[in-house]
Amino acid sequence: MIYTEEMRASQARVEATRNIRLSEELPRFTAEEKGELLRQYHPDYHEEGFAVLTAGPNKGDKVPKELAALLQGKSRMDTADVDLDHIQFETDVLVIGGGGAGAAAAIEAARHGARVLMATKLRLGDANTGMAEGGIQAADKENDSPAAHYLDAIGGGHYKNKPELLAELVLHGPEAIHWLSSLGVLFDKDSDGSMVTTHGGGTSRKRMHACGDYTGAEIMRVLRDEVRNAGVDVVEYSPAVELLLDGEGQAAGAVLYDFDTHEYHVVRAKSVIIATGGAGRLHYQGFPTSNHYGSTADGLVMAYRAGVPLIYADAIQYHPTGAAYPPQIYGALVTEKVRSLGAMLVNKNGEAFLHPLETRDVVAAAIIRECQERDKGIYALHGPAVWLDTPMVDLINGEGTMEKRLPAMIHMYEKFGIDIRKQPILVYPTLHYQNGGICIGAKSETKIPGLYAAGEDVGGIHGTNRLMGNSLLDIIVFGRIAGMEAASYSQTAQPGKGTLDHVRRFDQEREAAGIHDDILSPKLLPNYTHNRGTRG
Repeated sequence: MIYTEEMRASQARVEATRNIRLSEELPRFTAEEKGELLRQYHPDYHEEGFAVLTAGPNKGDKVPKELAALLQGKSRMDTADVDLDHIQFETDVLVIGGGGAGAAAAIEAARHGARVLMATKLRLGDANTGMAEGGIQAADKENDSPAAHYLDAIGGGHYKNKPELLAELVLHGPEAIHWLSSLGVLFDKDSDGSMVTTHGGGTSRKRMHACGDYTGAEIMRVLRDEVRNAGVDVVEYSPAVELLLDGEGQAAGAVLYDFDTHEYHVVRAKSVIIATGGAGRLHYQGFPTSNHYGSTADGLVMAYRAGVPLIYADAIQYHPTGAAYPPQIYGALVTEKVRSLGAMLVNKNGEAFLHPLETRDVVAAAIIRECQERDKGIYALHGPAVWLDTPMVDLINGEGTMEKRLPAMIHMYEKFGIDIRKQPILVYPTLHYQNGGICIGAKSETKIPGLYAAGEDVGGIHGTNRLMGNSLLDIIVFGRIAGMEAASYSQTAQPGKGTLDHVRRFDQEREAAGIHDDILSPKLLPNYTHNRGTRG
């Protein structure tokens, strides 16, 4: 893939300023500068992108318009002919979702003696977990501590993190790394066997553990095998479309939809874990996404309809460096690890316009400002972009660093004739992570007895902005907690017959609120048959 004439001219300016930039120490933004930058340019502050909910437990709160349509949508059960007395599956613990959080939960539930059924929308392991690149945070080095990790994360989350959840995350971080290593995850290590760790945006210590730049894929490889080894029953291509509650309001199972046969199947369970992942494929405000194909906020919709409140559902993470060119990988993740190894963000004139390791929301806002207000972006077919000067990695760390630390990134671009060791690449923010989600307690429990949640479905852990590496950590920490707690609960739970009474009550609330559209939810899969519009 050959860059356009405009791109090549700009690239020459990037190369001409590289030696100057190598000798520069870029300043950090002040707190006031960050606040003003976010208010003016971050998509979370664009009021036109949000709607106020008029039904459900978060009535009166604002959420992205695309999510509001699904949270207040029409249940697929309205038109489905489902016999709730015909039980196709019966289990102790039902895990909804086949990514990292669901797999960790299933493994721990099985290890604690529960019969476990995992229902996945696609295949086991088809999830955002396997697409995570940069690493997983944990404070397990001598110069670090969970307290330092806590302070970094709460600052990055704008001090809105739920303290009890963040405490669980950082305190169990070292244990999570040890657990993954014991299962066979091959983390990068020095010649003496010690873990290689790096900085991430907003971190005060080098606590990012990685497996090259395919950390999530390596973790998912191991967890997928361990799910099978643990004797967990897995039903693939069968997303859950509605929770079942008994007459006392306890979790009693779920209804699955079989993509192959187009039939609905009833699962009776003593406890349920929601771990369906994120919402990137809703393409909030028309942004591209780094998310997996199945990321359509299903867990948020099912929990909300059952009466579980959400927290910070209006807080979305736009990863600052999504691929903007070539068009075949538009929106794909360019890991923050590239910047942690020294690559700078540079405008079309070759000017570095911010410290590369500011927090993600600040970097995303700065890129948007550079392109919109300052008119210093490069046109990259789908819209504006800035340069990420990747050759700086080898210049700073020595030749061969990129091959060793970023092999997947090199491979992704070399398919299009771009050698990122020698050429900078074009990037722009991409919809990456659902910061908010289902309200849980420190034991992954929701307000519904027997219903738990873990992973990107959950809100509150990261406040309103997540630091790099804390998502892979939270799926392990809270996935394991959810699995253990659900297994323990199921030992004595005796839920009654599962019903959809809560769905009927929600339909009545929709009617009373004047919501009469026929948008079916959960969405299950994205629809690309018509134009989504342009990105923000």
